[in-house]
Amino acid sequence: MRKIVFAGILALGGFLTANAQCKTVTNLTENFDTWKEINKCWTAQQGKAMLYASEKKIIFYSMNSPGENMYLITPKIKAGKYTLTLDISDNGGETTLELFSINNTSDAKSYVSIAKASKIAGGKKTFDISLKKDSNLGLKVLLNGIHQAVYVDNFSLNPKK
Repeated sequence: MRKIVFAGILALGGFLTANAQCKTVTNLTENFDTWKEINKCWTAQQGKAMLYASEKKIIFYSMNSPGENMYLITPKIKAGKYTLTLDISDNGGETTLELFSINNTSDAKSYVSIAKASKIAGGKKTFDISLKKDSNLGLKVLLNGIHQAVYVDNFSLNPKK
């Protein structure tokens, strides 16, 4: 029993250490070309669906679980005003994207919508966002059918001048 508890403490300590190495940023540029899995400074919350890196992009995939709340969460971002651009497309059906400011990734009550849900129609999307305090940015994708997918690429967050 002691070995199990000790192994759990070591695993938790390693997780906390890995996340502690991630710094608060003032800009993010990611094309996901080198990702084999979700980067350790980002967080994927997928519920019963799938959220993963593949084919040089991030893929949100509903499998047999439409309606799951799926979030891709950035590293912590310094408070300020930013412009976010990203390429986003889907494989058909009704899909939406909503942006959140997130103070604590493990507490859903700290998720505050900063851009209303909008239909994903493909192509480049641009958002002007304002973060009142240092926080993570969450991309929430909603897939309303089985075997639907949304693809995110060329993520760029830059301070407004």
